[in-house]
Amino acid sequence: MTSIPAVTDKRFDTALLVLRLVVGTIFIMHGYQKVFTFGIAGVTTSFAQMGVPLATLVAPVVAVLELVGGIALVLGVATRIAGLLLAIDMLCAILIVHGKHGFFVPKGIEFVFGNLGMALALALAGAGAYSLDAMMARRGRPAP
Repeated sequence: MTSIPAVTDKRFDTALLVLRLVVGTIFIMHGYQKVFTFGIAGVTTSFAQMGVPLATLVAPVVAVLELVGGIALVLGVATRIAGLLLAIDMLCAILIVHGKHGFFVPKGIEFVFGNLGMALALALAGAGAYSLDAMMARRGRPAP
């Protein structure tokens, strides 16, 4: 029987890098789509039709959060903050829009729930060694 190798710091940091790159890219693409393809006006209309309260305020916040938060995750800067805000974004999407459609995509919570879990994991674990957060910490500056 082969034993499972221990999770080393290097493996954990590599796993966090992979997680940041994947979930960050997902959020970048969705934020980019909201800002540059649909436009804030289109997202506002869509959010209002889906029953999102204060759609005029929420749409630009969500669009920018997903774009900038995704970039932050990819770079590994302000990772805990970005992860937490994006997790809240996904929780609200589940509670307001996707929850009433069941679990499975295209309208259910499946995709959003996965994004929630990944963003929350990064909020809890941080960026890992391969990040701007870690680079700033090594230079004696506190990470945001």
